[in-house]
Amino acid sequence: MNTLFQSEPIALHLPDAEIIYFPDFFDKKEANAIFAELLAKTPWQQDEITVYGKKHLQPRMTALYGNEGKSYSYSNIKMQPNHWTLLLQKMKFYVESVSSTNFTTVLLNYYRDGNDSIGWHADNEKELGTNPVIASVSFGAERTFQLKHNSDKNQKKNIVLEHGSLLLLKGPTQHFWKHQIPKTSKPMGPRINLTFRTIK
Repeated sequence: MNTLFQSEPIALHLPDAEIIYFPDFFDKKEANAIFAELLAKTPWQQDEITVYGKKHLQPRMTALYGNEGKSYSYSNIKMQPNHWTLLLQKMKFYVESVSSTNFTTVLLNYYRDGNDSIGWHADNEKELGTNPVIASVSFGAERTFQLKHNSDKNQKKNIVLEHGSLLLLKGPTQHFWKHQIPKTSKPMGPRINLTFRTIK
């Protein structure tokens, strides 16, 4: 596995945030192989979430991997981690090397097509601690990652997350910004996203 990315990382100059984007953290050949293995070998599940008192299936598939005993809870869902695979351990090593962070957990999201999505949220759960570092790696179809500031309605940003890219969200970002992957009516292939995080 080789992560000598071809272009320089891009720092997004947004207020109350520290965000860095690596467009080609993995080269295309490597990204293709990783995507194929994750798609075929991950034990995907589709959990129920409660929205305004009604239960719905999440509009995407998920899986959690991590250190033993490090469960993760969000949207009233509590997930127990699978054991790290060799592929995920290697990816974790490379992501840690550029983020200077030791991650305990990775949440995988599988967007089957443009109908799959994730709504506005911040990764600000208590178990992530203050100013968490979130490392988001994307494979497959390009999707638009939208950001909006919690109090300044003029502060918005869209980023097209490319195949093999890495997005680092650091510092106060989760306190001041929310993000989402919206649905799209455009014909869209599958996408797999991995968000590495540290459970305290």
